[in-house]
Amino acid sequence: MTDLRIAFFGSPAFALPSLEIINQEHHLALVISQPDKPAGRGLSKRPPPVAIWASRNEIPLLQPKTLKTNSVFRDKFIQANCDVAVTVAYGKILPENLLQIPPYGFLNAHASLLPSYRGAAPIQWALINGDTETGISIMSTEIGLDTGPVRLTRSLPIGPDSTSTDLFRQLSELSAKTLTEALTRLDKGNLPTYTQDHDRATFAPLLTRDDGRIYWDRAAREIYNRYRGVHSWPGSWCLFLGRRLKIQRMSVIDRDGPPGKVLAITKSGVIISTGSGAICLEQVKPEGKATMSAMDWCNGYGVQEGAFFA
Repeated sequence: MTDLRIAFFGSPAFALPSLEIINQEHHLALVISQPDKPAGRGLSKRPPPVAIWASRNEIPLLQPKTLKTNSVFRDKFIQANCDVAVTVAYGKILPENLLQIPPYGFLNAHASLLPSYRGAAPIQWALINGDTETGISIMSTEIGLDTGPVRLTRSLPIGPDSTSTDLFRQLSELSAKTLTEALTRLDKGNLPTYTQDHDRATFAPLLTRDDGRIYWDRAAREIYNRYRGVHSWPGSWCLFLGRRLKIQRMSVIDRDGPPGKVLAITKSGVIISTGSGAICLEQVKPEGKATMSAMDWCNGYGVQEGAFFA
């Protein structure tokens, strides 16, 4: 337990383990989350998971729409008299006039081993690129995009079949452990500071729906890695006879043929050749339909061996 008064900035479920451990082991004085947003079929406004948690645990909560010119929020933040602020997937850019308020500044938990994968989607791009290791970096927040000094890192191996859904969960837990260790060391005065090597920086921009598209002329392993990376959103998809087919589950097969050709239809799935090797589609979701086995899809839509995917 530290004596530090901590403000927590976060929004999605990824931030909850960090929020919970800070509340258990430190002095959580204030929670800041994004405003309620429309969600679901009825598009009724719903609070982010972090805001729900703060309300249930009776922790003071602020949900400002803006930060830079919001004097009311700034005054309330100052009045909270926090020693340090923590950000975990907050989702808004912090203005310089806010960063200067806490005596110990802001600590941000970033889901990569900086300077690799600066930006909004480090987990997804590490998988898309076929990396075998990732981790959490605790950094001091600056105005630049994830450019601040690194204070603490912890690494995590990436399994060969791990998806973004798996890695979000694992890194969410690792983020909590690393963050509370950093806060304890900050309180004791032995939290180190390492300047990032900016020449080695790589970037991880937000994904778009098109990032999920399968191009069959690429290698099977490359297609599979992209499927792993876009698993949470937007998901892997391809076109067959002009209609979108979402791929819910796939695997790599050691077979060859012209890219996009249906080589075999089995109970295990539909085998499609790629630029190198083949992919077995195991579970799919046609437009406007429920998820089904790839074999059932073939039977229902008249897909035959020798057909080609676009």
